[in-house]
Amino acid sequence: MNILLFEPEELAGSLLCLAEQDRRVQHIVQVLGLAPGDDLRVGMLNGNMGTARILGLRNGRLEIEVSLATPPPVPTGIELILALPRPIMLQRILKQATVFGVSRFHLIRSQKVQKSFFQGSVLQAENLRELLLQGLAQAVDTRLPEVCIHNRFRPFVEDVVPTLKATSRLLAHPVAGPNLAHLHATDRIGSPLLLAIGPEGGWSEHEVGAFRDQGFTSFSLGPRILHVDTAVLVLLAQLQLLQDLRRR
Repeated sequence: MNILLFEPEELAGSLLCLAEQDRRVQHIVQVLGLAPGDDLRVGMLNGNMGTARILGLRNGRLEIEVSLATPPPVPTGIELILALPRPIMLQRILKQATVFGVSRFHLIRSQKVQKSFFQGSVLQAENLRELLLQGLAQAVDTRLPEVCIHNRFRPFVEDVVPTLKATSRLLAHPVAGPNLAHLHATDRIGSPLLLAIGPEGGWSEHEVGAFRDQGFTSFSLGPRILHVDTAVLVLLAQLQLLQDLRRR
């Protein structure tokens, strides 16, 4: 935990009070080894960040004096469209993609996605939120991403995608085609950006056509087929690098 995150309603004036049994308190004491008088980094969800000083325990609650003066990192403007993967893989993706600054996830049905994946407990709101919070705490950010679940492909592509505002629309597909560096050189990568990543076997031809009809440009990561969680991190890292180069 690189930043202590808290809800706006948990703050009373400048005082943050957390129950002694709260896992955040346990992390502060047992993992970070902090004591009264020590400082730590804090952030209000969807608000500013800052520093805080531990005052001590009172009536079973840890009192922390908070000062918030630093805005969160500039949003990346990336929305991730993801053919819903296996639950254990989804957990890794949600956390790590949040670290990379994805602002919204669209978890969708594709031809190669098993229907049972949509019944997994990981998609319960409290479990999704916990994974996103872990990503924010790792990245030192406060902007909580949004997760949208779409269990029908056609309504998503035809009704939802047209409402999404993006300068660039990119479709990852494991076939011969341009790579991200080529698209960057031809000025096809900008921000905000929609990135669609399918299952390990790739999108069906019908799905590729549907995305292209909505203005997506397909590209390839090369001849090697990656696990979905690996592909997501590789692509987000490459996009971050290319967008940094564009700003220079």
